[in-house]
Amino acid sequence: MGIVRTDDARKLAYDADLDLVEVAPKAKPPVAKIMDYGKYKYEQDQKAREARKNQQQTVVKEQKFRPKIDEHDYQTKKNNVERFLEKGNKVKVTIMFRGREQSRPELGFRLLERLADDIGELGVVESRPKQDGRNMTMVFGPARKGKK
Repeated sequence: MGIVRTDDARKLAYDADLDLVEVAPKAKPPVAKIMDYGKYKYEQDQKAREARKNQQQTVVKEQKFRPKIDEHDYQTKKNNVERFLEKGNKVKVTIMFRGREQSRPELGFRLLERLADDIGELGVVESRPKQDGRNMTMVFGPARKGKK
């Protein structure tokens, strides 16, 4: 319709039994359309829902270790971490300290560094090892596909 005075646009919308909806308020002059506002809002919700559906959900899996873990158990848990990373999940590796083990955090740190070296091509370290209470945690993310 081109540039129309606000009062005239309101009257046209009222006569058509529709709403005057401001589409681009920052434009000079502001852009408004005569339409059914309920239908417009529904379409906006549909677009937002479709955009949310296409987003990828990130899942954080957790694998727990102990500082004095046996070699076979280490390999089994390392394979679990690799499987999680291949599926595109993040992995939070937790080392649980008990009793006197708490006075030797370097054991946990070395174990996490070894794990990081072992899964180097599958995952990247997202957060360095950090001690919180009786546990030491480290987060791995899946390696980007483009770097291969």
